[in-house]
Amino acid sequence: MSVAPIAVSIGDPAGIGPEVLAKAWVRRNQHRLTPFFAIGDLRSISTVWKGPLRKVDGPVDVAACFDEALPIMEVEDAGEIVPGLPNMPGARCAVASLEIAVGLAREGAASAIVTGPVSKAELYAIGFTHSGQTEFVAERCGVSPGNVAMMLAGPTLRTVCITTHVPLARVSSLLSIELVMSRARVTVRGLQRDFGIGNPRIAIAGFNPHAGENGALGREEIDILLPAIEQLRDEGMDIVGPLAADTMFHPRARARYDAALCTYHDQALIPLKTLHFDEGVNMTLGLPIVRAAPDHGTAFEIAGKGLAESGATIAAIRMAGEAAERRAAAA
Repeated sequence: MSVAPIAVSIGDPAGIGPEVLAKAWVRRNQHRLTPFFAIGDLRSISTVWKGPLRKVDGPVDVAACFDEALPIMEVEDAGEIVPGLPNMPGARCAVASLEIAVGLAREGAASAIVTGPVSKAELYAIGFTHSGQTEFVAERCGVSPGNVAMMLAGPTLRTVCITTHVPLARVSSLLSIELVMSRARVTVRGLQRDFGIGNPRIAIAGFNPHAGENGALGREEIDILLPAIEQLRDEGMDIVGPLAADTMFHPRARARYDAALCTYHDQALIPLKTLHFDEGVNMTLGLPIVRAAPDHGTAFEIAGKGLAESGATIAAIRMAGEAAERRAAAA
C-alpha cells in the first residue's frame, strides 16, 4: 500500500543526524525504504555530504524527486554549522524541525515521523522544557505521558521502559500497579497496531536481583509487579513474570515473548544495545501518529568525519514505514 512520505527531522545540525540520513537515502533501494524527506537546514547535510539534494515546499513534492535527490524542507536557519560544535541556533532549528514534522504527520501529509538525535543540553539552553523528544511529541499530539510507552526494538528483541529517564534511586518509589498496567496495555495495543501481532506475549522483568527471591531481596515484585500481572491476566493479556532479568534475554528466553517490560531505563536498553547497537529503533507507542527514532545520540565526537553508521536510521525509517502501512490498511 502506498502511503505519504515520512518526515525526518534531522536533529541537531552539528551531530551525526544529517550524515546518517544522507547515507540512508543512498541505501534507500537496497532496503526498500518508504520515500522520506528531511526537515531542517540544507547546509547541515551539504556540509557533510556532497550528494544530490533538492529543496521541497512540502510532502507533495517528494515523490517527483526522491529517486534522484534527497528532498529537504528548509524551516529555519541553523546559523554557522560546524560538525561537532553544537550551538543555540542549531538547537532552535532542531526544535522547529521537530515541530513541523509532528504537524505534518498529525494532518496526514506525512505518514510518520522519524526524529534525529538532539543535544538535550543545547535544547535546555534555549528554554526547552520537556525531558525529551518523546514527551514533546506526546504533548503536541494531546496524549498524556502516562499513556505512551518508549519501546526499543531490534531484529530479535523489543523492550519497553516502565520508568524512563529518572535516577535509579527513584525508580522504586515511582513504580506502581497502575503504571505497570498502563505501560503493558499501551505495549499490547502498539504491538497489535504497529507490528501486526494479533495476540502479543508480554514478559515483565523483576526489579530486584533474582526477581526478589520471594521478598528476601525486595518487595517490589510482591507488592507491585505480581498484583499488576494478575489483573492484566484477568483482562485476557498473555503475560508472564516477574522474571529474573539476568536470565530473560538469552535466545531461548527471547523466543517466548514479543516484548519485555523492564522496570527502569538501563534494564531495557543494555540488552537491546548489546544485541542491536547499530540497528536499534526507539518507537513511541500510544500516539495517534507513528514516531520512530534511531536509538543513538548526536555523537558529536565523530560528526563530519564520515564514520557514522546509518543502520539505526535505516531501521527507524523502515519500521516507521511498515507501521504506517499497517495503520493505513486498518483504517
